[in-house]
Amino acid sequence: MTERVAVVTGGTRGIGEAISLHLKNKGMKVAATYAGNEQKAAEFTERTGIPAYKFDVSDFDACQDAVTKIENDLGSIDVLVNNAGITRDATMKRQSHQQWQEVIDTNLGGCFNMAKSVFEGMAERGYGRIVNIGSINGQAGQYGQVNYAAAKSGIHGFTKALAQEGARNNVTVNAIAPGYIDTDMVAAVPDNVLEKIVARIPVNRLGKAEEIARGVGFLVDEDAGFITGSTLSINGGQHMY
Repeated sequence: MTERVAVVTGGTRGIGEAISLHLKNKGMKVAATYAGNEQKAAEFTERTGIPAYKFDVSDFDACQDAVTKIENDLGSIDVLVNNAGITRDATMKRQSHQQWQEVIDTNLGGCFNMAKSVFEGMAERGYGRIVNIGSINGQAGQYGQVNYAAAKSGIHGFTKALAQEGARNNVTVNAIAPGYIDTDMVAAVPDNVLEKIVARIPVNRLGKAEEIARGVGFLVDEDAGFITGSTLSINGGQHMY
């Protein structure tokens, strides 16, 4: 079996770290990307042996340059997981244009920038797997997150459209919409708010990053070629879409 090369954006922490490790354990050569926290990235690489590449996914040229470097280091990219994302939460009354634009450029623009960098090569080689990480809040909306919800909702449309372009060349494009997952970001939520969130989840707990990673692993498998344009919701039944 060919040793596939995978890139996971935002792949050194949280859900991204779990995805990177899962794909490595599936026998892939994995490159994890990150934007800022060099100490965490260095610790991640030391602990896992997975190389980390620093660049901003909202920067188109930086994505092109990074993909070239990764392919020079590891080989042609077969799998792309667009996981990188940020939040800049505020109600419409208080949200600045900068807060809107930063989230759109990173969460949605990053998907375009990275897919644009790898899609043609995948199509030419006749194989590719792209998974975009959306969100329950892109499906159901969330108060104070018009920027985040819009970007994540956009990911689902992006996924369906690109899937149609890739299908003839065995390039599948799917999405995963996680619910509330037990990560550092969610852990920062005050306890009283967290209790209310969990109370709305039918399985009565937060999800685990590893559960999202297993979903990604399923969609990027070589045997998953008949699944494309789909969104897999992993949210404990909180939103049945």
